[in-house]
Amino acid sequence: MPKSAKSRAEQHVPPPPPEPLAVPVTDSHTHLDMQDTTVEEALARAAAVGVTRVVQIGCDVERARWAAKIAAEHEAVWAAVALHPNEAARIDREDGPGALDAALAEIAGLARLHQVRALGETGLDYFRTGPEGTAAQQHSFRRHIALAKELDKTLVIHDRDAHDDVLRILREEGAPRRTVFHCYSGDAAMAGICAAEGWFMSFAGNVTFGSAQPLRDALAAAPPELLLVETDAPFLTPTPFRGRPNAPYLIPVTVRAMAAVKGMTEEDMSRHLAANTVRAFG
Repeated sequence: MPKSAKSRAEQHVPPPPPEPLAVPVTDSHTHLDMQDTTVEEALARAAAVGVTRVVQIGCDVERARWAAKIAAEHEAVWAAVALHPNEAARIDREDGPGALDAALAEIAGLARLHQVRALGETGLDYFRTGPEGTAAQQHSFRRHIALAKELDKTLVIHDRDAHDDVLRILREEGAPRRTVFHCYSGDAAMAGICAAEGWFMSFAGNVTFGSAQPLRDALAAAPPELLLVETDAPFLTPTPFRGRPNAPYLIPVTVRAMAAVKGMTEEDMSRHLAANTVRAFG
């Protein structure tokens, strides 16, 4: 088989399971509905390597309903529901007047369920949606912030190429008691801002990428008591498996990379991550 054809074939092969963690942790952000497996298989593979809980993210109304349903059926799943910022912009653009507020009302209803621990992922994304979607994204973000505070639930933020506006809106609205920057993408200076505010920073597999030194610098600056770990699966598969399918069972790869950056043992890093996840979502 030619090398290029072999490489393409390998992209569809799940990576082998890593060595199990000695201290169990939670995948704080995953999309089981986008992975090529059943929920039961995904949870079993994760548990076998010490990933004993996942936070399932619903980022549109249909996926939010699914997240709430799966969390009700599986003790090892917590749910988060929201309109992804790009989804908010799409609804506003395509579905007509009042559609965005109607969708936000559906999210609010789901957020009141016991198994739904968070509002997320919400926030701003200026990478995939241009200036024409800014107003809708910011309106949706503010509504999610208000709802998280009303229900005393965690806010999970998607922040892509929008750091200044995300921080500004959080300050203007007042952040909820528990705020998580999912797939943290800021620099070390922003990590200092988050630390001062007590906001959690969740790192994904991209912290292992060769080009991600600014992320590792941010991780080095972040206090251990504010760190979380996630896959964002099926995206952001960590090195050395980049380009292949990601899943919660690969969390140990990222945990070990984070421990190395922080100069901590794997066990100490895992203990922090486990305790922090309970504080962030429990």
